[in-house]
Amino acid sequence: MKPTDLRGILQYIPRFREKIFIISVDGAVVTDENFGNILLDIAVLRSLNIRVVLAHGAAAQVKLLGSEQNVVPSDLDGSGVTDAETLKLALTAANRLSHEILEGLSANDLRAAVTNAIIAHPLGILQGVDHLFTGKVERVDVELLQTLLGQGIVPVIPPLGFDGDGKTYRVNSDNVAVAVADALKATKLIFITTVDGLIYQGQLIRQMLVADLIGLLGRPGFSPEMVSKARQAAAACHAGVPRVHIINGRVDEGLLAEVFSNEGIGTLIYANEYQQVRAAKKKDIRSIQMLTKGSVEAAELMRRTRGMIEKQLGDYYIFEIDRNPVACVALHTYPEFGKGELACLYVSQAHENQGIGKKLVQFVENKAREMGLQELITLSTQAFSYFQSKAGFAEATPDDLPPARREKYEQSGRKSKVLVKKLVR
Repeated sequence: MKPTDLRGILQYIPRFREKIFIISVDGAVVTDENFGNILLDIAVLRSLNIRVVLAHGAAAQVKLLGSEQNVVPSDLDGSGVTDAETLKLALTAANRLSHEILEGLSANDLRAAVTNAIIAHPLGILQGVDHLFTGKVERVDVELLQTLLGQGIVPVIPPLGFDGDGKTYRVNSDNVAVAVADALKATKLIFITTVDGLIYQGQLIRQMLVADLIGLLGRPGFSPEMVSKARQAAAACHAGVPRVHIINGRVDEGLLAEVFSNEGIGTLIYANEYQQVRAAKKKDIRSIQMLTKGSVEAAELMRRTRGMIEKQLGDYYIFEIDRNPVACVALHTYPEFGKGELACLYVSQAHENQGIGKKLVQFVENKAREMGLQELITLSTQAFSYFQSKAGFAEATPDDLPPARREKYEQSGRKSKVLVKKLVR
């Protein structure tokens, strides 16, 4: 199922309705041919009553304008020194981009308004260097933005800040997005850029707790561009934004795929625990059956009816990602024999190779130890090599099964391999 299918979207609507998403778009993305699709995705978000604020950068346009006018910009993205000539370039570039965005939003029947919601003051002199017309966000006009959002209007925020004397300053668009997300208590902050996400030592980070990201920032492995986005993501999480996404704006339907699917397309940095194992509830029975359906049909797992699962529901556990079940496992116990059975272990295909199976095996082992069991058994027709090589199980025989389980084993006719692991306390 495509993440943009209605059925995939429906499960998220109750959580996101009337919530605020801040979308920060790099200038290079605004002029990309796929930007029209991003605006269409934003129209979908608005149709679901998600409130959207759109901030944009202008670095690519400042560079291009400087080349056309034979002016060398003193800074491109509003984080360095902005001299008078560069401020002129930034004003022209930002105004043009804001107008293009308004045109695009209008083409999708969306009401929008460019705002002066960023109140800024001069960044000042840092380490002896006067940053001239570079500004720092002092505060966000929350009342203005809330008024627009309440009327169904998409606020468009250029990378410019204004002070009480009417002066304009060049501000970094990512800093603006973080400040706005903090001020509006946004549910999500989404950075749309020209790369696939945060790349660390050549590998795309798919999901990471903010504390782990901060740990990586102290080591080599990020490019300078990546360091900036990583720091902004960390700052947003620390400010209270639960989820920060970094995605490639050149991917068709990328925004919807990131928002309305567990796996996403880019990087997700989260402020609190994003994954958890919890006891299954009655409402999860259908999810367990749907998760394992393909594996049952392939004869990898034993077929379990709703009644069978409900009868032993207390034995089942769900692995959730952002409150969506993506894996399951069961622990059936035979306390009189000091044994437990790890059963019904399954991870959805979209989440394979992320260590989830290993986490669930470890979870069951810990549960079994807590119960005072000395041995964990599992039966497998096709995954026995995984249990032996990755989970420390050894091949055993049907004689190692408790009598009641041995009887079911014989009746099934599956001739599964029996594996066992001694639990050291």
